[in-house]
Amino acid sequence: MLIDLHTHTAPSSYDALQTPEDLIIEAKALGLDALCLTEHDSFWDLGELKKLSQHHNILVLPGCEINTDEGHFLAFGLTEYVFGMHKLNVLREHVNRSHGILIAAHPYRRRFRLPSDAQPQSSDQMVRQASEGSTFQNCTAIETLNGRGSQEENQFSSSLAECLKLPCTAGSDSHLTSQIGTCATLFSNRISDLDSLISELRRGEFRPMQLR
Repeated sequence: MLIDLHTHTAPSSYDALQTPEDLIIEAKALGLDALCLTEHDSFWDLGELKKLSQHHNILVLPGCEINTDEGHFLAFGLTEYVFGMHKLNVLREHVNRSHGILIAAHPYRRRFRLPSDAQPQSSDQMVRQASEGSTFQNCTAIETLNGRGSQEENQFSSSLAECLKLPCTAGSDSHLTSQIGTCATLFSNRISDLDSLISELRRGEFRPMQLR
């Protein structure tokens, strides 16, 4: 199954310029099998998502992109934002308690810069620095293909995942309909709901796909 794990819609995400209907219609037209609505620090009502899935005849799953003091993380398995989740250690506690998972979203942000005379540090050095410490502890996977990232930025994420020995996902991170279909995650097994998505992410039988 081909699933976009990282999308945003208006008005739930303040910086998105596409409605859920726009996103879903375009995703279906492009041949995606399912998609996850991962709004910024905001959770969808499960009943509303079920209605969207039934109306458009495509699987629409809930997630959330949570902004923390150590970067952005896609959380699956939570149902509401709780004060304090901007602290990564607090977010981890809630995710573990709910038997959910975390995926590091666009981990190149704050960590990767193209080497230059002013910033001579090599990509390998930046990867090693990013992999040290506890930031990516308890992450199930690393988003190594982000539809809005450059080739160099996504390569950094791939190298980081390899260093951490974590599987790789892809998501368009679309905020506009023109951004849908850049990349997605291909799962080996069928996914029918959030529980099976979490199970398959833990299983690790998936890979990132560059679509255009």
